[in-house]
Amino acid sequence: MANTDLTALTGDYTIDAAHSTIGFTVRHAMVTNVKGKFNDFSGSLHLDGGDPSASTATIDVKMDSIDTGSEDRDGHLKSADFFKIEEFPTMTFRSTKAEALGDEDYRITGDLTILGTTKPLTIDLEFNGAAKDPFGNERVGFEGKAEIKRSEWGLTWNAALETGGVLISDKIKLNFDISAIRNA
Repeated sequence: MANTDLTALTGDYTIDAAHSTIGFTVRHAMVTNVKGKFNDFSGSLHLDGGDPSASTATIDVKMDSIDTGSEDRDGHLKSADFFKIEEFPTMTFRSTKAEALGDEDYRITGDLTILGTTKPLTIDLEFNGAAKDPFGNERVGFEGKAEIKRSEWGLTWNAALETGGVLISDKIKLNFDISAIRNA
């Protein structure tokens, strides 16, 4: 049974990467969407059920774990054309503000750093609930989404299409499915 007493959820949590997804969607060739995810990341949450504005989140993503289902595309994304993973191996998010929007909806704002450039990012979140799993872990779950313009972080590589337009859109849709376990 899910636990929705937010004050009882106050505490520190570690993101369970095996049961979480940090993904993205990008328009490709102006006709379809390509989805991808990062397979190696870690993070923590501090939840304050009595005062959600005191909640915090941190996430560190290993950029060489990008996975779009195509080794060639992933290799290109890891190259100097895009993420320059040799120079910038990690993407980070550090929250600066949290707010309750009503019902199960929240918003967290923070600093997203990609390629050494830090810009604000706002993520709209839905609280999916809390429960004790069969192994005795106290879990919370959130689903979130945000949009960024990749050019704002210096991700500008592209190719023109013969029919007009470009190969890769500037707008990237981010999605987060987060399961976190309360620290002992």
